Amino acid sequence: MTPRDRDEDQVRRLLGGPRSVVPADLSERAADHGRRILRRRRAAHTVLWLLLLAAVIAAAVLLTLWWPSPAPLETTP
Repeated sequence: MTPRDRDEDQVRRLLGGPRSVVPADLSERAADHGRRILRRRRAAHTVLWLLLLAAVIAAAVLLTLWWPSPAPLETTP
């Protein structure tokens, strides 16, 4: 018996045997779980984008405060 024949026999035994019971609400639970994952991912992305925006604004403010002002071109008497 070749390995392929053994594999086919194992598959036939698995498919010919008793079937396991699947809960009736399995698809609903899976969909709810997927929605929760997407909501968490969306919230995490939103928070990270807001943190990035706040860091850019803070860097711009600090840059304008610390940047030396140019010397006047002409001095008045």
